[in-house]
Amino acid sequence: MISPNRSTSLDLTFSILLAKKKSRSGDLLKVKVQQLVADCVQVRTLAALGECSSSRNVVVCSHFSFALDGHVVTWVCGLDEGPAEVAVTNREEMLGYYQMMYTMRRMEITNDNEYKARNIRGFCHLYDGQEAVATGVEAALDRSDSWITSYRNHCIMLARGAEVKDVLAELFGKKDGATGGKGGSMHFYNKKNNFYGGQGIVGAQVPVGAGLAFASKYNHDGEGLMPCAITMFGDGAANQGQVFEASNMAALWKLPAIFCIENNQYGMGTSTQRSSNNTDYYTYGNKIPGIKCDGNDVLAVRECTKFLKTWCGEGKGPIFVEMNTYRYHGHSMSDPGVTYRNRDEISQMRASRDPIELVKKRMIEAELATADEIKELEKKVRAEVVKATKEAKASAKPDEASAFVGVYADEQGKNEYPPFIRFPDYTKSLYNGKRQ
Repeated sequence: MISPNRSTSLDLTFSILLAKKKSRSGDLLKVKVQQLVADCVQVRTLAALGECSSSRNVVVCSHFSFALDGHVVTWVCGLDEGPAEVAVTNREEMLGYYQMMYTMRRMEITNDNEYKARNIRGFCHLYDGQEAVATGVEAALDRSDSWITSYRNHCIMLARGAEVKDVLAELFGKKDGATGGKGGSMHFYNKKNNFYGGQGIVGAQVPVGAGLAFASKYNHDGEGLMPCAITMFGDGAANQGQVFEASNMAALWKLPAIFCIENNQYGMGTSTQRSSNNTDYYTYGNKIPGIKCDGNDVLAVRECTKFLKTWCGEGKGPIFVEMNTYRYHGHSMSDPGVTYRNRDEISQMRASRDPIELVKKRMIEAELATADEIKELEKKVRAEVVKATKEAKASAKPDEASAFVGVYADEQGKNEYPPFIRFPDYTKSLYNGKRQ
């Protein structure tokens, strides 16, 4: 716990207490988050708000206890250490997280509407409700770290540096899309920012992610931390055989691989309790250590990922992490999402564990931003998404010739079409066109 007299110079400190201790019954203790403001320079009296009071008009220590029992839970398996017990942030960071997460939410709402208007076709898996995972992970990584995920990848593409227009144009099948309109919803990709995209097959990204970690170790020059490779997959993919095969090889070779289970509680329409004998997915690594954290708390995700990055970068081998979150939409646009759960459950999650509302609540209670400032930011984001949607729709369709580009590795960037592969002359044969 931070000393009441320790100055943080206008920084806001959130205490994330690790549940390493066990109760008498042997159960892991749940943790809570406490928000502390220490030695703020602003002249104000917050004695009525906090547990600590001051005779001066300068805040010495003001404790705000969020009733978040079970909201931020960090469990450690097979480790003697864990993520930092405090997450230090400030106004600019929190507003940045809020803007990114709110942009993701508005973009996915737009995608929902455009799909229903038949402007987006094919498979489409939305990410709303899970924004804190992508935002928190990106806040802890840098662009030298590799990232690969499943088909639910729109917002991760955004977190890795894409613009809203890039995502929407791709979903509309337009030339200005992130992959030229050829990848669609499930196959975003950005090599420049080390994002290796979405995979259309459940769990198929896991061995590829292990390969990215192998490349990172193989190419490392020995200076500083190795870049890590984070592979994200859902609870529905957690029982795939390739997960265990890939993690086993990663452990044998001590690869800097983060195996992240993004547990949104349902694999298609099947709950975790119905699909997994062991629902503690962070323990799936056998002798590979694991951590569980709240995927709806952007700060918890950030601090957890910082620890994971350091662990892997120091050459300690792979690690598992389970981030508990919740998806508001169905599995895909063809799934209404209410046949295996009821609307009350979704409403309850929105009311109690919405990741965006949590950031807003913290900023307002800590006076990092006012409600009016946040409304103005939301207005700005909505306008940007509307503008990006119009621009994406106005984008040209891909050239027909581009359909043949990128099919073969030796054609990358060359636009060459080997005739013996691409356009064979069927008038000729092994007999030079002569019948025997």
